[in-house]
Amino acid sequence: MADDQTPRPAGEPDDYPSGAGQGWTALSYLVGGMLVWGFIGWLVDQWLDTGGVATGIGVVLGMAGGVILVIRRLGTPT
Repeated sequence: MADDQTPRPAGEPDDYPSGAGQGWTALSYLVGGMLVWGFIGWLVDQWLDTGGVATGIGVVLGMAGGVILVIRRLGTPT
């Protein structure tokens, strides 16, 4: 019966979120990367007075990092 199965422990390397969990995970990686690296770029702008250039670079780097994390974490399971 269904009660006879032992539950898998959470947190295993092959434990992938499914459905909406994958979407929220991807969204959080992308938004989090943009916010963190954008803030770091803003701090560099304030320090070097570059007029927003470092903030733009930080946001773009954060988006790229977020995409890389999404691909690594939520890519096709092997």
